[in-house]
Amino acid sequence: MLPDLTQYLWIAWLVLALIFVIVELLTLEFTFLMLAGGTLVGGLGTNLLSAPWWLQVAAAAAVSALLLFTIRPLLLRALHRSSQHIPTNVDALAGLGARVLVPFVDGTGSVKLDNGETWTARLVDDRADVPVGSRLVVRAVRGATVEVGTPSPDSKENTRG
Repeated sequence: MLPDLTQYLWIAWLVLALIFVIVELLTLEFTFLMLAGGTLVGGLGTNLLSAPWWLQVAAAAAVSALLLFTIRPLLLRALHRSSQHIPTNVDALAGLGARVLVPFVDGTGSVKLDNGETWTARLVDDRADVPVGSRLVVRAVRGATVEVGTPSPDSKENTRG
């Protein structure tokens, strides 16, 4: 005779929950964490209460769905609430102050940014006579060239940094 495998179903629930937790560690979306919770609470919980296998599966599915549609959105909202967009790399250069190193000829020259980098620059406004040492502000980055313009009157000399 074949042994009754339903007495070992608790092991299957634990293994399934462990697999869900491992997959969650790889995805970090809280989906498989909710499935693991449903597996443990619904599946293993009803197994420990000696429920039939079909009721265990139904309870695991119900608890997983409940967690997915109630707890997961709250966790995602709390996670994303604290993460504001912080510009980095080239995105962080817009608005940075600069000092003219090489005089502008035909709108092209060289500036040293407040972060210490030297860039080829192009003037946004067509002011041809910008003396060496003048303060400018980076407006945008176009490839390996920064577009610079004069600081607005209401801004400080060092706009950022």
